[in-house]
Amino acid sequence: MERQQVIDKTIQYLKILPENKVKEALDYIEYLYNKNEDSILTEGMMRLSAESGSFDFLEDEEELYTYDNIKEPAE
Repeated sequence: MERQQVIDKTIQYLKILPENKVKEALDYIEYLYNKNEDSILTEGMMRLSAESGSFDFLEDEEELYTYDNIKEPAE
C-alpha cells in the first residue's frame, strides 16, 4: 500500500472512531513522531561528534588500565 493510501485509510478510521479513541490515536502518532525525531537528532549528534575530531586526542593517550587490572568480585 502506498503512503497516500495508508493516510487516506487512517483518516477514514479516525472519522468513525469515538472522540476519546481519536485522542489516543493522536497521542500515539505524536509519540511515534517524537521517537523518530529524537532518533534523527541523536544520529546527527553522534555523526557530528565522530567527524569533529573532538576526541582525537584520546588516540595518543597511554592506556591506564589493562585486563590485568580487572578484579573479580568476592563471593
